[in-house]
Amino acid sequence: MGPLHRLFDLTGRVALITGGSSGLGLQAAQALGEYGATVVIAARKQAQLDEAAEGMKAQGIKVITVPADLRDATAAQTLCDTVMAQCGRIDILFNNAGATWGAAAENHTQDNWRRVLGLNVDAMFYLSQCVARAWMIPQKKGKIINISSVAGFKASISGPGTVAYQTSKTAVIGLTRSLGAEWGKYGINVNAIAPGWFPSKMTAHVDDAGVAEMTKRIPMHKIGSLDDLKGLALLLASDAGGHITGQTIVIDGGSAIV
Repeated sequence: MGPLHRLFDLTGRVALITGGSSGLGLQAAQALGEYGATVVIAARKQAQLDEAAEGMKAQGIKVITVPADLRDATAAQTLCDTVMAQCGRIDILFNNAGATWGAAAENHTQDNWRRVLGLNVDAMFYLSQCVARAWMIPQKKGKIINISSVAGFKASISGPGTVAYQTSKTAVIGLTRSLGAEWGKYGINVNAIAPGWFPSKMTAHVDDAGVAEMTKRIPMHKIGSLDDLKGLALLLASDAGGHITGQTIVIDGGSAIV
C-alpha cells in the first residue's frame, strides 16, 4: 500500500453510523467498511439492520448492529455506551438519522415540529457530545460527519411545507461549524454533507414523473446514485480529510448552483 492509499486506510477504526440500515447511511457504511473500518450500524428496526448487515458481511465487511431510536432523549447515551462496551472505541461518527414532516407553516403542530427538530438536531448534538466525551476528546482525535441537505441553503415553494425540515438542516450547518471550531483543539474534524436528491425512504413518495421533472433542473441531469456519497464519506472519515473541518459540502449534481 502506497503513501496515498494509506491516507484512506481505516483498518482498526470503528465507525458508528446512525440510520445505517438504508439510504445514505448504508452507502457510508459500505464505503468505510470496504476501506477497513468496523462499522456499527444503528437504526430503529432490527430486521432492516440484519438485512443490511448480511449484505455487507457478504462483501467481507465487519459489521455490528445496534437497534436504537434516537427520538428517545436517553438513546444517545445508551447507544454510545453500548458501542464503547462492544468495541472499546468510536473513531468515526456518521450522523445520518433524520425525519421530515410536510405541513404548511401555519398548520404545523408543536409535536411534529419537535419530532423533526428533536431527531435532526438535538439527537445529532447529544450523540456527538457523548462520543466526543467517551473517546474522541481523551484520544485527541476523531471524525464526525453530519448529514445536512441542500434544503439547508434554500427554501422551497413547491410541494408540501417543509419548514421544520429546512430549519433543522440549516441548524445542522451551524452546529457543524460550531463543533468544528470548538473541538479542533482536540484533533476532532467535524464536517457536514448536504445531499441533493438521492433515493431514500424520505424521497420514496415521489413518482417517476416527478423525478424526471426534477432531473431537468439538475446540471448533471441525474439524481444521486447508490454510490455517489461514498467517495466524500470516505474522504471526510479518513486521514485524507485531516485538514478539513467545520465545512458543509454539497453533493447534488449542481442543483444548488442554478
